[in-house]
Amino acid sequence: MGEQVQHPANHGKRLRLVRATYWFTKHWLSLFVVIFGLYNLLPFAAPVMMRLGWSSLGSVIYDLYGTQCHQMAQRSFFLFGEQPMYNLNELPLILTGNSLNDTLALRNFRGNETLGWKVAWSDRMVYMYGGLWVVSVIYGLASRKCATKPIRIWIFIALLLPLGIDGLTHLVSDTGGLAAGFRYDNRWLAAATNNSFPASFYQGDDLGSFNSIMRFVTGVLFAIGIGGLLLPLLDQEMRRIETT
Repeated sequence: MGEQVQHPANHGKRLRLVRATYWFTKHWLSLFVVIFGLYNLLPFAAPVMMRLGWSSLGSVIYDLYGTQCHQMAQRSFFLFGEQPMYNLNELPLILTGNSLNDTLALRNFRGNETLGWKVAWSDRMVYMYGGLWVVSVIYGLASRKCATKPIRIWIFIALLLPLGIDGLTHLVSDTGGLAAGFRYDNRWLAAATNNSFPASFYQGDDLGSFNSIMRFVTGVLFAIGIGGLLLPLLDQEMRRIETT
């Protein structure tokens, strides 16, 4: 039997697929930086929409990102208000001491004209995913000529472990009441440091407090760990595909 002749249309489709694959493997990181950057910016668009009076559009963004975050007001940034963050006693809410009910109340409070409007996800999420975006940009600039080796697994675990500890202790603390747990007043830390810092450093979640700083530090470490392991692995695989 003679050899089958490939149809020109099929050959054209195959060629376009090869070209698209080659283009994607060559530019995947730039695409990721752009798309992930927009993903990071959208939560900040929610308070802008509320400020402009486009509450329906703002609510869509809050609802979308609410599937990924607790959105509690005392652990979120606010835009267009008096302060960038607020403690529990600064919010116009009556808390019951019931963790579930209080969490829902804080989640549902999106802001007002006086306090401003909260970003659609918490400060921890901003640090984690915003940090990962920054790491991606830095990696893209540093690895233009050759792929960088991924970090070792034990380093990856060590970088993620503080986030796990911080999140878990918050979770345990919150079960006893959001304003009654050991991570709310941090008396243990005040005793350990002999009250060397102002009371505002120990209590609550306001910007500059111990809890706020820990969420920043652990979020950035998470971003470095995820980026340091996964980005080089993906880059190596894309370069391999590009050369085959």
